[in-house]
Amino acid sequence: MDKNEFGIFSGQKSMNLAEQICSSLKCDLGKFKYERFADGEFSGSFEESIRGKDTYIVQSTCAPADNLMELLLMVDAAKRASAHYIAAVIPYFGWARQDRKDKPRVSIGAKLVADLLQAAGISRLITMDLHADQIQGFFNVPVDHLYASNIFLDYIRKNIDLKNLVIATPDVGGTKRANTYAHALGVPMVICHKLRLKANVVAEMRIIGDVEDKDVLLVDDIVDTAGTITKAANLMMDHGARSVRAMCSHAVMSDPATERVEQSALKELVVTDSIPYTKKCDKVKVLSIAPMFAEAIRRVETHESISSLYGL
Repeated sequence: MDKNEFGIFSGQKSMNLAEQICSSLKCDLGKFKYERFADGEFSGSFEESIRGKDTYIVQSTCAPADNLMELLLMVDAAKRASAHYIAAVIPYFGWARQDRKDKPRVSIGAKLVADLLQAAGISRLITMDLHADQIQGFFNVPVDHLYASNIFLDYIRKNIDLKNLVIATPDVGGTKRANTYAHALGVPMVICHKLRLKANVVAEMRIIGDVEDKDVLLVDDIVDTAGTITKAANLMMDHGARSVRAMCSHAVMSDPATERVEQSALKELVVTDSIPYTKKCDKVKVLSIAPMFAEAIRRVETHESISSLYGL
């Protein structure tokens, strides 16, 4: 892989992750200069030539919306600087929970973001654990969808006794994800059925399956206010579980998530660094996804299969 043929750049939100990706690839992080005006508006420029280069721009589009706007400006700048190819590397694809019309007169935010990225000029999207797989179909460019499961499964096998392990999903929508873990580890699975009153508020939750005297591992893609995951953990303990851990790909961790995790029955919450977690919580363990994204970028550059990373 010729280091002169590609460049990796980063938005401000994902700078640490991008530096780790570059370290794995043994290349330097590209130089991009940001300028913010007094009214809060901002702009940016590439501080080195990217003419004819494959350009990878790393930025998670979590809140605030400035992170998405920053990515769009970087993509537009790369297009106008004659980059050969522009790949948006979005570890956490924000707005993904707005993937369909679930009631009248609502927007489909994920489709809008896809349209914005394509209008800006991306040639490819590399992302991880989309909230809904069908979001890939919102794009008319190649989408490389990575999974944190390889990282989590490796951690589980090294740190958790499988003898009494049960995989659980905090809602019915995550059944497919939980089944993947249960099948890979050869352990049973249980389901939590929840009823929401409104966004971030769970009214009722029930367990489908047996957790008595079991070590329960809850798996989910996003932990936002941690209301669902902590309520599920407490419910598992009430039903006789020996211990409860949770693994979530994207640590949104909106307040009061950290406080809820600290006060809950959770023994451990394992997340990735797709979104920087800056608060202090002894129960939270952060795993790096940089090597996985570095390998994906390497394979894109050398035209190798990415799905083979997952045995597909």
